[in-house]
Amino acid sequence: MSTIVRIPVDSRALDIEYAWIGPQTADAMVFLHEGLGSLAMWKDYPQRLCDTIGVRGLVFSRPGYGRSTPRAADESWDVDFMHVQARTLLPALFAALHLPTRPWLFGHSDGGSIALLYAASFPDAVAGVIAVAPHLFVEDVSVRNIAAAKVAYEASDLRMRLAKYHADPDSAFYGWNDIWLAAPFRQWNIEEEMRTITGPLLAVQGEDDEYGTMAQIDTLASIVPQTRLVKLAQCGHSPHRDQPEALTRAVADFVADVAVDEAR
Repeated sequence: MSTIVRIPVDSRALDIEYAWIGPQTADAMVFLHEGLGSLAMWKDYPQRLCDTIGVRGLVFSRPGYGRSTPRAADESWDVDFMHVQARTLLPALFAALHLPTRPWLFGHSDGGSIALLYAASFPDAVAGVIAVAPHLFVEDVSVRNIAAAKVAYEASDLRMRLAKYHADPDSAFYGWNDIWLAAPFRQWNIEEEMRTITGPLLAVQGEDDEYGTMAQIDTLASIVPQTRLVKLAQCGHSPHRDQPEALTRAVADFVADVAVDEAR
């Protein structure tokens, strides 16, 4: 069952939909959803992962999504929107919810990029990052399929299907779609920021990802040497839907190995 917390962000008060899941533990794992995601769109995967690992989970909808404060019809996101959410939204949310220090971050797609940017900005504030299909730069395949998504949203039942998960589906869809298709966003790149990540990092991508190539996580590993790579066969952009068991095994092994290393 989700609830709402009101937090101050850049002189605005934002309502954020969130839920605590999993066992009551001192450690926590924060789930950051994709560009069209929300708390509800994760379905039961965070619960199953947290139960397997034995850690408490925090799932929430970013502004513009789910039941969180929607994006105003005339509001456009800037190129640096993921930087802003990593450096401003997350600290405010974590403070309001009294999140335990050094949480794990599990981010998918745009959420993976936000998790990486948070870890880069606050390297001592995370236990580790699981970045699933993250974006470090913009690829032609991403733009092509995001443009196709716009056609589907306006010509098919996609809007109706998203309305099951978002109080304002137009807020969710166009906030994400408009900035990704904006000409200035083609130059968006966070490779240099990754150099300040010092903690454990797991990067996962499906071999059939329709929104990015293996160059994303391969580049990440070339910049952050402690990165562990997992490449999943028969898997598209959402491993938690396409290969949930393989993803859970990879995350569980990663978290266990980090615990062993820290105990030495």
